[in-house]
Amino acid sequence: MPRGGKKGHKGRGKQFSNPEEIDRQMKAQREMEANGGAEKESSGSSDESSSDEDYDSKKKTGVEALIEIENPNRVSQKSKKVTEIDIEAPKELTRREREEIEKQKAKERYMKLHLEGKTEQARADLARLAIIKKQREDAARKRDELRKDKEAEDAKAAKR
Repeated sequence: MPRGGKKGHKGRGKQFSNPEEIDRQMKAQREMEANGGAEKESSGSSDESSSDEDYDSKKKTGVEALIEIENPNRVSQKSKKVTEIDIEAPKELTRREREEIEKQKAKERYMKLHLEGKTEQARADLARLAIIKKQREDAARKRDELRKDKEAEDAKAAKR
């Protein structure tokens, strides 16, 4: 623990003031200086509401009048009333959910074509299977011939 028992400030998050709040405070301070300071305390909340209206209806000066700026990071969330929510409306899927569904459908489509033998991999598998079947038939035929030859030799040996 550092001397004096005070903790440092380095790990804390930064706090930024809202621009509207700064403008409102500056306006209130200017009015206070212009009126002498005593009237501000007595008028209280009525000045705050009128200063908010003044800020909204204030004429834009300079470049503000030419350029309409909307910061997408500053968009406020608009709450909906329960009566406005439509439950039967189709739910829009996220990009990941859409991609996952498309991926599953593509896999099912591929498996269907694969079972029908219309894909390259299925054709290669069927050709390989045909070769293996032919090899097994040849091997079975040779075993049968060898068995018959051996039985014939055994029969000749038994006669002697």
